Amino acid sequence: MKPIVAENIIQNYPTKKTVVEALKGITFSVEKGEIFGIIGPDGAGKTSLFRILTTLLLAKSGKAWVDGFDVVTEYEEIRKRIGYMPGKFSLYQDLSVQENLEFFAAIFNTTIEENYGLVKDIYQQLEPFKTRRAGALSGGMKQKLALCCALIHKPTILFLDEPTTGVDAVSRKEFWEMLHRLKLQGITILVSTPYMDEAGLCDRVALLQKGVMLSINTPKGIIGEFGKPLWSIKANEMYPLMNAIKADSRVESCYPFGQYHHVVFKVQEDSKELLEKIAAAGNFKNVEIAKIEPNIEDCFMALMTD
Repeated sequence: MKPIVAENIIQNYPTKKTVVEALKGITFSVEKGEIFGIIGPDGAGKTSLFRILTTLLLAKSGKAWVDGFDVVTEYEEIRKRIGYMPGKFSLYQDLSVQENLEFFAAIFNTTIEENYGLVKDIYQQLEPFKTRRAGALSGGMKQKLALCCALIHKPTILFLDEPTTGVDAVSRKEFWEMLHRLKLQGITILVSTPYMDEAGLCDRVALLQKGVMLSINTPKGIIGEFGKPLWSIKANEMYPLMNAIKADSRVESCYPFGQYHHVVFKVQEDSKELLEKIAAAGNFKNVEIAKIEPNIEDCFMALMTD
């Protein structure tokens, strides 16, 4: 059996007035030694899915297996074999770096020395601060310490729930480099993130929105599914420009993307000419129009409107 298998996972949370559907029939699997990304915005259902797979939450229905063990009936075996890094920093902030590592190693009846080879690259960056309290570390160092603690018992599968949220760009880059080195050691990694640019760093990704998996594929495969010409446009007044484009019945979608708007038409012929006419009719100045290649975020936006 594959390291992670989920079949028709459904999860909801009753409130006073309604029922919030967090997961709506999630089915997917992860290959051994794969970095599999769950990509989606806040509220998509990523954390609920992770808590079910790490045996911290019971699903309303559906089945899941981790490392061949059932998440409901064999949860004790799963907890011995996985490493879990939740989205919120959850180590003991009053303990030092060294004390946190020793504590988590002791829980799993091991030592830092026994599995030093697995955490060496990360631990060497933490070593100058080993006597510092965890609560006094920077955001990037906290994430490295949390990853170290998740790896200290040599897990076969690593669950990382939004590990780079709130971390600076340099630390994000370093963190992903560490994940790729761990992959080379045969560890299967399931990672969630709200950052679309991190999707390209995964072997395969699942796009998750409002509890539904919109697509599962390689990053290149998802981009290849886009299937329509994509245009970017920029002018002096961007908000009125977006309203003018959206008002045209021939436009399928238009959304802001950095300094530009990305536009998809229902008809493919003369798309550039149509954009030029819209810009001219609105008397917009300094207009720049270009045909561009889609990225993961464009694909996500397209899937949301389907």
